[in-house]
Amino acid sequence: MLAIWVKVRVKPEQRKRFLEAIEVDALGSERDEPGCLRFNVLRDEKDENVYYFYEVYKDQAALEAHRAAPHYAVWRAAADTLDGPAEPTRCQPVFPADRGYWGKP
Repeated sequence: MLAIWVKVRVKPEQRKRFLEAIEVDALGSERDEPGCLRFNVLRDEKDENVYYFYEVYKDQAALEAHRAAPHYAVWRAAADTLDGPAEPTRCQPVFPADRGYWGKP
């Protein structure tokens, strides 16, 4: 399993467009990708223009499938809504370790 924690800053005037695009990607990922175990989008409590994505994939192949999916293309087409580059951090899940927790075999 691998996880990705991504921080993005959104241009205030582009927030609505950003949210529409990331919703398509996040929901499509969880619904249509067997290898996507989680895709959460969170907003910073102190700065309404800062968002975080918490993504968990079965393996590298699942991440590559995600990046080839049509809903990912919707998100990439809206990348100009960001105020600076995305800040991804790759992580290894530690707890919970049981794959049953993640909801997909």
